Amino acid sequence: MTFNNLGIAPEFLKILEQNKFTVPTPIQHQAIGPAMEGKDIVGIAQTGTGKTLAFGLPLLQRLYQSKDGGIGLIVLPTRELAIQADEMLQKIGRPLSLATAVLIGGEGMGKQITALRRRPNVIIATPGRLLDHIESRNVKLDNVSIVVLDEADRMLDIGFAPQIRKIFALLPAKRQTMLFSATMPPEIVNIAATYMAAPVRVEVAPSGTTAELVDQEIYLVSKEGKLGLLENFLKEYRGTVLVFSRTKHGARKICAAIQRMGHQAAEIHSNRSLGQRKEALAGFKTGKYRILVATDIAARGIDVQGIELVVNYDLPDNTQDYVHRIGRTGRTGLSGKAVSFATPDQQRDVRDIERLVRKQIPLKPHGDQMFLPTPSTTRSFGRNQHLRRAPRKWRRG
Repeated sequence: MTFNNLGIAPEFLKILEQNKFTVPTPIQHQAIGPAMEGKDIVGIAQTGTGKTLAFGLPLLQRLYQSKDGGIGLIVLPTRELAIQADEMLQKIGRPLSLATAVLIGGEGMGKQITALRRRPNVIIATPGRLLDHIESRNVKLDNVSIVVLDEADRMLDIGFAPQIRKIFALLPAKRQTMLFSATMPPEIVNIAATYMAAPVRVEVAPSGTTAELVDQEIYLVSKEGKLGLLENFLKEYRGTVLVFSRTKHGARKICAAIQRMGHQAAEIHSNRSLGQRKEALAGFKTGKYRILVATDIAARGIDVQGIELVVNYDLPDNTQDYVHRIGRTGRTGLSGKAVSFATPDQQRDVRDIERLVRKQIPLKPHGDQMFLPTPSTTRSFGRNQHLRRAPRKWRRG
């Protein structure tokens, strides 16, 4: 497969070649063609498969070739994702003088207002900050000809549904709409039915599919034993490590503990300023920090090549976030490792994860945290029927 037969203009093919984009990923190969034709797209693909280029390239080319003066709008759930999308679009669009404006929280409105006054071709925004600018009359959406919802399921998970409805109410009826996500919950189906016209569904993997090259394990461990188990993994794996915490306070404590172990570590969560989060992510990319501790705010905002290990120190509140977390490793053809720590009262959470990813994940005991599977858990934990000393709460009756 190459980019040559997807309807891409010569000037864009040249830019792709200069940036060493030579072979399209499956989502790019299937989505770019119909998107270039102006069709509405629902794209389902696991994280790390190149979705940004899959919608960004058609968006930029159609705007570049258009004579109606329309602009593009990309809406994403987090600041990190917005910054990442902007970096990709600038690689492709800047040589052709296609300008972007990024509207995100955590930085002053003045800089963003200045960017808007330059009449950008593409606006990249989080929902809340976009509505702030609309209410302040800094931007109108009546000339948007292409709109993209990226990580749409995540936006719904964290409560952006009302803002999404407000934004769509302000968009022109005649437009191209593209929706991209790693999972396909019913809410996404409703968005497609309400706001899209006969969308082409492009699904390169079943909704919830995890990367094939990620080796997954779950460790049964007490809450008190998690830190010691993490220390063992940090000694065993010497490459870059991404650790996920359920809460921002937990992330801070975990990061401090890792630093006391003698490792270079940084943290990303909502209590950190935009500048601190940028510095932490940049340091993780360059190797200044070997270990990054993050909450789910970063589960879909970290595009760092070569992450060797992902550790779910806490299982996610939302089962679907498991897919996005472990999708930070095993990217672009590289293998990766993902380990998750489950406490004895999280049997149902583990079973829900297995149901989502459609596979049985090896479960390993740590310390004396063992259990005897009951009939209700045989499907999920059948491989471990030889284990003993089950906590009473895990036994039927």
